[in-house]
Amino acid sequence: MARKLRILYWVELDAAALARRAAQYFVEMAGEAVAGRGRARVAISGGSTPKAAFQLLADPTQPWRAAMPWDKLDLYWVDERAVPPDDPDSNYRMTREALLDQVPLRPEQIHRMEGELEPKVAAARYESMLRGNFRLEGAESPRFDLVALGMGSDGHTASLFPHTGALREMHRLVTANHVQQKDAWRITLTWPVINHASSVFFLIGGADKAALVHEVFTGPRDPERLPSQLIWPSSDILILILDKAAAALLPATNGEGCGVLERVR
Repeated sequence: MARKLRILYWVELDAAALARRAAQYFVEMAGEAVAGRGRARVAISGGSTPKAAFQLLADPTQPWRAAMPWDKLDLYWVDERAVPPDDPDSNYRMTREALLDQVPLRPEQIHRMEGELEPKVAAARYESMLRGNFRLEGAESPRFDLVALGMGSDGHTASLFPHTGALREMHRLVTANHVQQKDAWRITLTWPVINHASSVFFLIGGADKAALVHEVFTGPRDPERLPSQLIWPSSDILILILDKAAAALLPATNGEGCGVLERVR
């Protein structure tokens, strides 16, 4: 039986408005999770676009810091580079500087990937931690309340890069992925784990992403070349938060800045 994916997208005027929308969405989804289950389990990505949202969440002059249920939040990472936590390329370091050093999260609420370890060891340790924290049995997968993704200029998301082994990983929760085009190792959640989350959203900004956004979300399916197309949440709903430049080639939104796409497979 065919499945239909509804892609709901919000378009913001510029990068500053994009960061505000993302901060608001983090707070709303965390609040819903806490109201329903008592805790919010959120997996985040690195990059400059989420960094601006993290800085808003940490800013005591902004409304989102007071609204976030910090004491009931568990923070995880979607992916990490194979570098120590103090390395400038570390996703953890970016998050620590932009967010963690300023907000009331206890160490036991922060679950980083250990990029300083041998990549396969780091992946195995993160998977073991997820199994323990989520109390998984057998082939069960963790169900994050929210997974935040970005999209690279080559169509990758998380550390699921084009034509790499992680695209074909169906059984592990976390995998070490060698990215030949960067001559580097990454540690990443696998796409079935991402798709199992209660809510998944992409945060994308910039005119340089416009053609790619159009191709990934409206073009022919080719996930080996465009791994972002692997993201098809089990809820059959995917959220995009875009600035006007990145959304330039998508159909026009309604008066509230929202649009809908549908894909069938």
